[in-house]
Amino acid sequence: MENISLKLEKEFLKTIEAIMKKHNYMTKTEFIREAIREKVKRLEEKETTGHSHVASGERKEFPSYI
Repeated sequence: MENISLKLEKEFLKTIEAIMKKHNYMTKTEFIREAIREKVKRLEEKETTGHSHVASGERKEFPSYI
C-alpha cells in the first residue's frame, strides 16, 4: 500500500467526524476509502450507462486492500 497525505479544513473535518460517529466508522481511513469507492463506482457507471445516477442495488467489488 502507498500512503497519501490529505489536508482538510477544520470545519469540514469536524463534519466528517460527526458523520463517522453517527454511522459507526472507527477510522478516518475507513470512511475515506468507502467514500472514494462510492465515487469511483458512480463515475464508472456514468461512463458505462451515460447516466449520472447510480443504478440501485448494483455494487462493484473492489480488492480487499481498498
